[in-house]
Amino acid sequence: MDIQALETYLNNYLSVAEFTDYAPNGLQVEGRRTVQTVITGVTACQALVDEAIARKADAILVHHGYFWKNEPQTIVGMKRRRIASLLQHDINLLGYHLPLDAHPEVGNNACLGTLWGLKDVTPQPGLLRLGKLPQPVSMDDWVLEVERSLQRPPLHLPGGPEQVETIAWCSGGAQGMIQQAIDWGADVFISGEVSEQTTHQAKESGIHYLAAGHHATETLGVKALGKHLADKFGLDVTFVDIPNPV
Repeated sequence: MDIQALETYLNNYLSVAEFTDYAPNGLQVEGRRTVQTVITGVTACQALVDEAIARKADAILVHHGYFWKNEPQTIVGMKRRRIASLLQHDINLLGYHLPLDAHPEVGNNACLGTLWGLKDVTPQPGLLRLGKLPQPVSMDDWVLEVERSLQRPPLHLPGGPEQVETIAWCSGGAQGMIQQAIDWGADVFISGEVSEQTTHQAKESGIHYLAAGHHATETLGVKALGKHLADKFGLDVTFVDIPNPV
């Protein structure tokens, strides 16, 4: 498949033009023209680039790519080594950030909702989602379910009821959305990371907060997008997990 045709399809499928993001979405580093073998992953770290080289991949597709706002513009050190590796081996790098969080089918948040069996009752469009469990469960059981499903124990900041039913969630570093989750009446808010003030906000506002891992909450979207590309275009797509405890 032609790399430009692949980028055009992804840009349209993920509605890239609708987002103001922190990094460019789409083709970030250009490699060979024809793409058949694709490596997907959460972050385009050197370890993922090295895996792509070892597997003779034509392209890497990630959630966290390069050229973030407010980072140094110079290509030195770590950034130079990563980009040099891609260019030396003629590998394309495609990155999709907020569009891959928000997509209604392959987005990180859509996939998390499906994973947890939540009925989506989100009151307004946006990254934050609100869902209901089929029936109330104890918070202790819900913490165990999140741990089981993401294969990572979440950090639990208690504050809500013993029995929970309404769950708000947003993947990644969305701890700042806790007030919106509170305003929506959620029993629990789940995101990837946590801030110092989140402890007090959860306790004083009557909501449980689970920091389930930035990486752990953002593996599902790129996996689903890779499967979509494999099914639609017959590409050879492999997800490579580079573990990250954060």
